Amino acid sequence: MARTPSSDVELVADVDIGSELTAAQHQVATLTAEHEHQVRAVAAQLGYQLPADCTDPDLIQRDIAANMRRSVEACLEVGRGLRVLKEACGPGNFIDRLDALGIDRFVAAKFMQSAAKFASLGSNSALTKALGNQSKLFEMLVLDDEGIQELELTGQTGELTLDDVATMSVKELRKALRESRENLSAKERVMADITAKNNQLATELAKKPKVIVVQPVEEAKQLRQEVVATAYEVEGTLQGTLRKAFADLEKLAQQTGEDHRGFTAALVRNLEVTLMAIRSEFHLPELHPDQLPGWQSLLGLDDLAEG
Repeated sequence: MARTPSSDVELVADVDIGSELTAAQHQVATLTAEHEHQVRAVAAQLGYQLPADCTDPDLIQRDIAANMRRSVEACLEVGRGLRVLKEACGPGNFIDRLDALGIDRFVAAKFMQSAAKFASLGSNSALTKALGNQSKLFEMLVLDDEGIQELELTGQTGELTLDDVATMSVKELRKALRESRENLSAKERVMADITAKNNQLATELAKKPKVIVVQPVEEAKQLRQEVVATAYEVEGTLQGTLRKAFADLEKLAQQTGEDHRGFTAALVRNLEVTLMAIRSEFHLPELHPDQLPGWQSLLGLDDLAEG
């Protein structure tokens, strides 16, 4: 006669299944809580107010749709919402959400970049008010974070002011930003060349043996020759490296029609101010051009030639 299964065995099986189900539910709850925490962290970082304090992607998507108008603050809010939505809906689902919103993925990327770049300015930013529309907002993405902060705090970065941003057309703003980048790049190249030349001169002077001369006249002559050599190096830098940099800017201006003379004039004025300060510090007399000696005379080579 066949034996019937024990009811104890059935009870154990039911307990095992119940334990596995509880563990699975706990794991799902843990993952859900971690995901919600991550979404809230991204929202807090960008300053995005979650709709109804909820991380549901459907609510976030509807909030974005409500903000899709053309004011700059609304655009920034769209960018914040998109970044949080991307975090909320998980991998592989964001593009479908963009399609539902009717937003091109490249435009969405610009919205999110704008939100990240302007996140630190706050809702009453003078810069965002000056921009006025989405097109200008996207043009400003070429500026680095320091340039954005300068405009906000001081009202100017380089030659671009808040008034310029507010009054220029999109085309004019794009041109001004391009000129600002080119001027900054040219200035960095000039300063890098000057720094490299000065470092080279300092290295050469450091390697030069110091000769101690007992006679005061010979010591003065030696020191004057060293000063002349230093001044000659400086003049060489001005006539060579800096002059070439100015020539390159002028050549670029002829090709593009952009005027860089204001930038180069400022550099020259800085050099003139430095020289005037040196003249004042050491009470140097002004010499007529006819009185200026040549390098050969300054180095004492005329005396050697006569001897």
